[in-house]
Amino acid sequence: MTGGTRPPGRVGPIDATVVPRFGGPSTFARLPTIDQVPEWDIAVVGVPFDSGVTYRPGARFGPSAVRQGSRLLRPYHPELAALPFAEAQVVDAGDIACTPFDIEGAIVQIEAGADALLANGSRLVAIGGDHTVALPLLRSTARRHGPLALVHFDAHLDTWDTYFGQRFTHGTPFRRAWEEGILQKDRSAHVGLRGSLYAESDLSDDASMGFLQITATDVANQGTAAVTHQLLERVADAPVYVSVDIDVLDPAHAPGTGTPEPGGLTSRELLSLLRGLKAAAVVGGDVVEVSPAYDHAEITAIAAAHVFYDLVTVMSRSRAG
Repeated sequence: MTGGTRPPGRVGPIDATVVPRFGGPSTFARLPTIDQVPEWDIAVVGVPFDSGVTYRPGARFGPSAVRQGSRLLRPYHPELAALPFAEAQVVDAGDIACTPFDIEGAIVQIEAGADALLANGSRLVAIGGDHTVALPLLRSTARRHGPLALVHFDAHLDTWDTYFGQRFTHGTPFRRAWEEGILQKDRSAHVGLRGSLYAESDLSDDASMGFLQITATDVANQGTAAVTHQLLERVADAPVYVSVDIDVLDPAHAPGTGTPEPGGLTSRELLSLLRGLKAAAVVGGDVVEVSPAYDHAEITAIAAAHVFYDLVTVMSRSRAG
């Protein structure tokens, strides 16, 4: 195995000059599994759950699709001048098994699975699954690091209260996280917001919970450098959790998702914003809502794999490490 110069004993991806990228293991970026190394810094874990969706299902197949799309990745990140798999021991921890028939039961299982992985104090990044999975992941991460700042890339607020009487859906995780004291006051932001809402009060309710709202139009008008500056000021010195709903991207860049909204970020804008978080203390994250049944030519899966790669690279370089 190879992946650039690394400390002795660190295991990276399969060498693509020996085993072509379309072959070899089906782990993320063809990394080692968690049982192949004695210690690790960052674990990649799949959460194949989508029973919390309110429109199109299919994100339960997201982890396998993103892993397949990650076969394109190479070990050196030129934009960040980084060898993420050499600077940190990254492993694929497989999937957290959870029931598709009981949302609250699945949340308990996901939280327990994350707790078990974080028991050694390392960091976790998850491939969803729908956005419901962010709540148990936030709970587990906050138990390890204390109340968090949240940088949330999404077309939608995801701070609604209930759907059909259900408090736990992919549209409610950050309201529940706020209510539970997981998020620090005035240290969180949404990026990429757009599309229709149920009422104007959706925005005011969200703002009352201390979220900064940055729309897709704001990103287009201000540019990624200015928005990055806002985000870094917002999270300050707090431990940061980064949650990326792939529908933050315009459907031209990510058609394979359950609730697409026109007018979104380009993949270039999203990657630039993620790379800017290298100056923050990123302690965990997720990439969710990839629904391969609606994808074409793996456009969404490949975009999500590169988003995930940038998130892992930022974590490998982050001062939280």
